[in-house]
Amino acid sequence: MTDEAKQVFTRRLTQCNRGELVVIMYDILFTHLMTAKEALEKCDGNEFSESLRMAQMVLERLMSDLNFKYDISRQLYPLYVFCRNELAKAMYESRPDRIEAAEKILKSLYSAFTKAAESDTSGPLMRNTQQVYAGMTYGKCSVNENLMDTNTQRGFFV
Repeated sequence: MTDEAKQVFTRRLTQCNRGELVVIMYDILFTHLMTAKEALEKCDGNEFSESLRMAQMVLERLMSDLNFKYDISRQLYPLYVFCRNELAKAMYESRPDRIEAAEKILKSLYSAFTKAAESDTSGPLMRNTQQVYAGMTYGKCSVNENLMDTNTQRGFFV
């Protein structure tokens, strides 16, 4: 994952609510899977393995966050386990079709979580974060973003 992608995900995480958090986790997962497939095409075994490990870590996080008081969690858990195992097999077999099998399942779950996130009207999970205003000024090839730090009481105090 590039540093720019990490910055984008960090910015999104500071502004998201509960529903959007799951969608962002899936976006991070798909970015790692895409990086793994690209590394496999370039025959870069280290990047391939590292990207798949990171994707598996995201899956582990999704699995650990399931609340088994709800029936949907009991249905999601085996899907996550299957996808995690497919990624493990892809790692030691160096087969992109294993990644694509997991990705197919995860994309259908992603679309469901995206629709659910649209109806989530809760506020952002993080408070005292820097506000980002995009589109106020434009660069030659991109939209410039301005960070407004009007609150000097932001962050943690000891």
